[in-house]
Amino acid sequence: MIGYTCLGTNDLERAGKFYDHLMDSIGAKRLKEAPVFIAWSSTDGAPALMLIKPNDGGAATVGNGAMVAFGMDDHDKIDAFHAKALELGATDEGAPGFRGETFYAAYFRDPDGHKVCAYNAEWLA
Repeated sequence: MIGYTCLGTNDLERAGKFYDHLMDSIGAKRLKEAPVFIAWSSTDGAPALMLIKPNDGGAATVGNGAMVAFGMDDHDKIDAFHAKALELGATDEGAPGFRGETFYAAYFRDPDGHKVCAYNAEWLA
């Protein structure tokens, strides 16, 4: 259903390095890049994550209430993804653990301040 998600950045090189390492930890690689964006995906045609400089030339800002969530099939993968993000300079927004009986998740903010989640939920399967 979702083709790709864009996150704005004011420093494409720094953000690109952060996501190169983070996406590599879940098997995603750079799919395409240009002077104003970088996109990662696990396979051609799969939903992608894209970092982009705003088209209007203004500063990129964090969306209030906006979040990117990565579905994962194993709690250990969520734990490792969260730990890798923090190792790369992200800030913790919620340690890995259950929220309710069937929703396991971890939250962090990337170096640009975007909120990111890794989750596994039986009710979403």
